[in-house]
Amino acid sequence: MDESSASRFKADMPQIPGVGSTAPRLRRSNPLLPLIVGVVALGLVLLFAIRWFSHNRPVHQARVEPTPQLEVPPAPPDPNSLLPHADRNNPVIATVSDLSKPWSSANFFIHDLTTGDNVPATIIRLPSGSANLASGYWAFSRKSAYGTCQLEYVRDLNVLHSDYDFRPASHPLVGDPCSHTLYDPLKTASLPGNVWVRGAIVQGSDVRPPLGVEIQVRNNQILALRTE
Repeated sequence: MDESSASRFKADMPQIPGVGSTAPRLRRSNPLLPLIVGVVALGLVLLFAIRWFSHNRPVHQARVEPTPQLEVPPAPPDPNSLLPHADRNNPVIATVSDLSKPWSSANFFIHDLTTGDNVPATIIRLPSGSANLASGYWAFSRKSAYGTCQLEYVRDLNVLHSDYDFRPASHPLVGDPCSHTLYDPLKTASLPGNVWVRGAIVQGSDVRPPLGVEIQVRNNQILALRTE
């Protein structure tokens, strides 16, 4: 059999899909892929670094400035607390030298055994009488006997003229600012029972003079013993 006959009887090889006479071409890789991977990796590294730093850095507490303290000045002392408070254990209210001048005065409190109150009172050095005798003084309760006002010792004669409309005043008087009654320390008045008390009324319609305070002078001390 010649070659021509043999070629005619040569069986064709079956064709397998995808398999050709030549090798398949390889797919080309993306040149940006390594760059993208690198950027993502760098981002993850930075993220973990930031989280680690935020969790491990020292925490500095903010300095709290102390609130400034306002200095409140202390309240001034009650003037009444500085006055003598006469009672049975300590009846001293002044010294003779404290009231050495005529018409000088001193305020004090005296314990009233009847009511249990500390009653405001005033002692006046009279222009007559000895400073070493009780007769040289007049002490009286400033609490009005039948009213709610507090009596006052008025040494300014102009005040007697302006506030009490009392013209003939020539020396200090004791006044009731509510009823405008005036009492004269140099005059005495008689009460029922033939009792004489100092401080006769020279103006006004009050019932009686101020309640007196019994005074005693012992050595150089002036004592207030009891109220009338």
